[in-house]
Amino acid sequence: MSKRTVFLSKLIGLFCVLIALPMIANKQATLQTVGSLLHDAPAMYLAGVLALGVGLAMVLSHNIWSGGALPVTVTVIGWLSLTKGLVLVCLPTTAASGLYLGGLHYAQFYYCYTSVLLILGLCLTYGGFRGACCGAER
Repeated sequence: MSKRTVFLSKLIGLFCVLIALPMIANKQATLQTVGSLLHDAPAMYLAGVLALGVGLAMVLSHNIWSGGALPVTVTVIGWLSLTKGLVLVCLPTTAASGLYLGGLHYAQFYYCYTSVLLILGLCLTYGGFRGACCGAER
């Protein structure tokens, strides 16, 4: 496993865990914040540009489709981030908010989405630190 995979796995994993825990503890505040964000065109555009930049950086630096679950998961997250950024930048605010709030039923499945985020974060964090301890390539 490459050092880049180990680093990105730890980074993304810890980020997911550190975001998911306060989301679980503060459901109503998170739903209000996301709802406000989804109706604010400049904020949506900025979020899209950031997701696009992060996704593009990950795809360009870590586009690995073999070598086990960890490298492939990191690559898929990069592609998902790139896709999300494109959607947020290209879609009108009303369409993007309709997709997230209506199409994905964000409020109804809030704990499901948050649990997936937490479990993904824990798995990536574990895999990253385990890979670092088990002889990642130099």
